[in-house]
Amino acid sequence: MKKLLFILGPNLNMVGIRDKHVYGTETAESINEYVRNCAEKLGLELEIYQSNHEGDIIDKLHAAYGCKDGVIINAGALTHYSYALRDAIEAIQIPVIETHMSNIHARDEFRHKSVIAPVCIGSIAGFGKESYRLALHWFADEI
Repeated sequence: MKKLLFILGPNLNMVGIRDKHVYGTETAESINEYVRNCAEKLGLELEIYQSNHEGDIIDKLHAAYGCKDGVIINAGALTHYSYALRDAIEAIQIPVIETHMSNIHARDEFRHKSVIAPVCIGSIAGFGKESYRLALHWFADEI
């Protein structure tokens, strides 16, 4: 069974509460449950991890090295400025898909650039929780 790590970055625990016009009203817990169910149907083992702390996310990525077959990450705002996160993704040498619920290119200009994209195998954005399902399908089909 393929083992994946699903990382959610800063403020993604507040989905359904913050910026409802961007993220909708569905709670983080219900989205996580949806993602777990999708992974199970695809025969994937999925660990979900959320943190508001950059260093904790980096530590979790390092721990995935040699233990996980892939990573799905929604790094939140860290996407746009965390070179430390970028370096951690590059260092672990396993496939990582960058995901975003919102279309980052249709939002504030500072969100248009991803510093982690160059070290990820791909990016999926703008499809709400379906962005996560699409990433799961890639891993189910490709690894």
